[in-house]
Amino acid sequence: QVQLVESGGGLVQAGGSLRVSCAASGSSFIISTMDWHRQAPGKQRELVASITRRGTTTYADSVKGRFTISRDNAKNTVYLQMNSLKPEDTAVYYCKVRAYSNKWSDYWGQGTQVTVSS
Repeated sequence: QVQLVESGGGLVQAGGSLRVSCAASGSSFIISTMDWHRQAPGKQRELVASITRRGTTTYADSVKGRFTISRDNAKNTVYLQMNSLKPEDTAVYYCKVRAYSNKWSDYWGQGTQVTVSS
């Protein structure tokens, strides 16, 4: 029903910036919250940021002041602007979208690798 395509990952030097995006597509659906999660090798997946339909945002303490989540409802796309990147930000970043298409479900993107060199 809903497909998510992530893009924008890559290699960045510490202190640099990167923006990842996640676009949702499908025939007919409504999106509520959109999240970004990340998972480093050998570690638990963690919630990085979340944004509601009306734009209320939530951030993990580790990224507050550095990352900004935003969304374009007309494009069904969520973005994560990452500034002042640190090596510990290195992880696979996944978007998650809560959407209604016949029923409420959570949909996950394929993940995009973000690597920050020291």
